[in-house]
Amino acid sequence: MSVVGIDVGFQNCYIAVARSGGIETIANEYSDRCTPACISLASKNRTIGNAAKSQIITNFKNTVHGFKKFHGRAFDDQFVQGEKSKLPYSLHKLDNGSTGIKVRYLNEDKVFTIEQMTAMLLTKLKETSEHALKKPVVDCVISVPSFFTDVERRSLMDATQIAGLNCLRLINDTTAVALAYGIYKQDLPNPEEKPRNVVFVDIGHSSYQVSVASFNKGKLKVLATAFDPYLGGRNFDEMLVEYFCEDFKNRFKLNVKDNPRALLRLYQECEKLKKLMSANSSDLPLNIECFMNDIDVHGKMNRLQFEEMCAHLLMRVEAPLKSAMEQSKLSRDEIYAIEVVGGATRIPATKERISKFFGKDISTTLNADEAVARGCALQCAILSPAFKVREFSITDAVPFPITLRWNSPTDESVGECEVYSKNHAAPFSKAITFHKKEPFDLEAFYSSPHELPYPDSRIGGYYCVNVMPQPDGGSSKVKVKVRVNMHGIFSVSSASLIEKQKGEAEDVQMDTEPAVQNEGRPEEQVGDADWQNDGEKQDQGASSSKAKSKVKSVDLPIWANTTRQLDRDVLNNFVEYEKKMIIQDKLEKERNDAKNAVEEYVYDLRDKLCGIYERYVTEDESNRLTIMLEDTENWLYEEGEDQEKEIYQDKLSELKKFGEPIEERYREHEGRPRAFDELGKKIQLFMKAVDVYKQKDERYQHLSAEDMGVVEKSVREALGWMNAKMNAQSKLTVAQDPAVKVAEIIQKIQVSALSHVINYSDDAFHTFLDLNTVIYLAVYGTVTNLPVFIQNILNCVPKTNKAFTGLERHGGK
Repeated sequence: MSVVGIDVGFQNCYIAVARSGGIETIANEYSDRCTPACISLASKNRTIGNAAKSQIITNFKNTVHGFKKFHGRAFDDQFVQGEKSKLPYSLHKLDNGSTGIKVRYLNEDKVFTIEQMTAMLLTKLKETSEHALKKPVVDCVISVPSFFTDVERRSLMDATQIAGLNCLRLINDTTAVALAYGIYKQDLPNPEEKPRNVVFVDIGHSSYQVSVASFNKGKLKVLATAFDPYLGGRNFDEMLVEYFCEDFKNRFKLNVKDNPRALLRLYQECEKLKKLMSANSSDLPLNIECFMNDIDVHGKMNRLQFEEMCAHLLMRVEAPLKSAMEQSKLSRDEIYAIEVVGGATRIPATKERISKFFGKDISTTLNADEAVARGCALQCAILSPAFKVREFSITDAVPFPITLRWNSPTDESVGECEVYSKNHAAPFSKAITFHKKEPFDLEAFYSSPHELPYPDSRIGGYYCVNVMPQPDGGSSKVKVKVRVNMHGIFSVSSASLIEKQKGEAEDVQMDTEPAVQNEGRPEEQVGDADWQNDGEKQDQGASSSKAKSKVKSVDLPIWANTTRQLDRDVLNNFVEYEKKMIIQDKLEKERNDAKNAVEEYVYDLRDKLCGIYERYVTEDESNRLTIMLEDTENWLYEEGEDQEKEIYQDKLSELKKFGEPIEERYREHEGRPRAFDELGKKIQLFMKAVDVYKQKDERYQHLSAEDMGVVEKSVREALGWMNAKMNAQSKLTVAQDPAVKVAEIIQKIQVSALSHVINYSDDAFHTFLDLNTVIYLAVYGTVTNLPVFIQNILNCVPKTNKAFTGLERHGGK
């Protein structure tokens, strides 16, 4: 079973896998551990990752990047409209009001949802994982920003299903970092001791997240979370871009913002300049050749100037830190360490402000780029039955308070209560008992809309049906369970109607459902609903020994209406279309491989015709083949530029029909002397054995003359055959087809002598059976099953013989 953790970032993605040796961040086909979150669509196929990033400039209208924050957002969302002007590709409003991306794919205008784009990226990451692990990948854990709301998380979960992944958990970025930090610590305090408090700061390319976590042995609890969703490394890039756009306008009279290609190039160069300034405080140049209108541009910047320019951004660093500390109710002296991750934490000014806020040095023991992916892989290993991992419990926090509101069609009164407070433990289930006579509506929403980085505070609506009054006309008790699951997604998980029935039982438990062991607040009355946490006693009176009635629990259906959730039919259609695109990509790759094979063969054969093959080809053959190669090369760059795979394969076969005979002459000429030499040695060895036998050596007295005659005849036939073939070959030039092939010589070695010797168990014969013969046969591949061949020899050769020792030592290799 695969154990994979995926960090899906705004700009880049990382994949970590759990293996027997620990957690490892894997590299893609470019030997790069970082895969750009970039997708380029073209007339034939899609390219994803590094290959797509290289097309950002050349195919900017159809190369999609920076779409992570569009999950679950409407097209009319203020954030989406603000980003729209910065993007080189087009956004499109879908029928349900969500954001789509319009590109040109397979020579048609296509509109893809954000879920589909993310699924494409996940498909690529899945393929990279499978290539590294050499087995299928299905189960995974994926990171998500801690400030993502319910609808954004649902959108990402839909994307995982489209990509064919089973996401075991959506884990918050900072929680994954905390897990990667704490699980390896051997010196954590015991559960009964005061916990160790650590602050984790993650400033990535597009967002800023802070969490405060407490650690005990085998336990992690997130105490508080804070964030600035709109502060990250790209904001600093934008400041540099704005500066140089104005600079180039004044000095070179160039309006950069009117040219998307030029603007993208400037973004790339400014990002490089920002990274250089993090390590160097002197003046640094920015040079771009042929920037616009064939004009070369240049500029310079230093760190001090950069920090002054970004002063208003740096001032925003302190607010989330302060908020997280206030929520955790900890003093700065109670903080054990401050761990920073994320690319933007490499900017010296950000590190300086974080360190100044806490009054202590910050720690960089974690890999700034890969810590999130490693934490995801660890969580996946914990959830996987295939891996044995040190016990480590994770208690996350609900980032925003959640309120539940209810009302009935005929009841004018509306009730509500806050079911999850800010930083409430998660995952967590709670139960509420309502007193109702008819079906009623439930609506879940975030209690503090002003804290949300999202315009819609509504989570979803639910309708509890089949609620009826008791036979006596009184209100029925309806128990509703709500839950924030391990993905951070809220749901009304179940509802049941409590019916009273007459009976003689004196000790009846009202609620027979298993309790979830979670610590919670005591039962309290809220409006017409009794609220309680699972795991607490429910209705003490009903379970009293004095009770004279028993109760029956009847499950009630819940109709859910979550906001902007993909319908099952739509999701299935997306899954099928993703499979079709994967097949199309595979076909196009095979077509390109076939084309590249033709091109490679043309260049390789042309080079060898003037090199190592020059002696082995006649002048007429050389001229004909040279013309054919030149024609093929011209065809490749003209009408053969875009042909079917079969046409390229036919073209390659046609070339090989003329090229392979030349290659065979070269190969035969190089291998023939060694083969004849080996055959000659074997003939001499066995002729010597025959001579020794004729001298009446007592070692061979037990052998019959008839058996030795067979061996002598075979050896003489082999000698005659070898002499005849060598004479015939000497009459030919190297440019002619050989009279005898290496494979025939090796076959003669095997048949003429070894087949007879293998049948004998005499030491004297096997003294001549050396390891060289076996190795030679293995090299030239004439023995179809070498291990069986060697074992047959071993069965005959006495263990005291030197030949046995050599064969046994090398046989397995």
